[in-house]
Amino acid sequence: MPGLFQRLKAGRKNTWERRMNDLPKPVAEFLSGNRIAVAGVSRNASQAANAVYRKLRDAGYETFPVNPNASEVEGAKAYPSLDAIPGSIHGVVVATHPNTSVELVRQSADCGVERVWFHRSFGSGSVSDAAIRECELGNIQCIVGGCPLMYCEPVDIGHRCLRWWLRRRGRIPG
Repeated sequence: MPGLFQRLKAGRKNTWERRMNDLPKPVAEFLSGNRIAVAGVSRNASQAANAVYRKLRDAGYETFPVNPNASEVEGAKAYPSLDAIPGSIHGVVVATHPNTSVELVRQSADCGVERVWFHRSFGSGSVSDAAIRECELGNIQCIVGGCPLMYCEPVDIGHRCLRWWLRRRGRIPG
């Protein structure tokens, strides 16, 4: 199935360009790719990582759930690590405990991933200072905080409000 980028580019290029131009640059660059891994997808479907995975999958992205402790999540094969995913990966959403985020950044660097998004709404989320430093060392563009659900259309009212509040607090780009 073609990804969101290919579908919009083929049929509604002007709408796609307008939407992407309205997004903060790091978010637009992250969402412009088609192959996105989501680390932290759980067998428990109510976890934040699962919601991110479903939203990106349903929006047409080729998504890869990463969970070293499960062989299947959300009805799809789960990958134990980023290097187990076949082919290249455009971006990684990290929705895990902050202690795991450094290792995921290292895996991203080893796999040639250029973009990492650390999920966070309240509290520390998946963000750690060590992981951010690791991104800088690996020349990986990172988005610290927020969630792709705040930008991936259609955005529900809860994520619109969260985007507004986090933007006002300087906790997300744009």
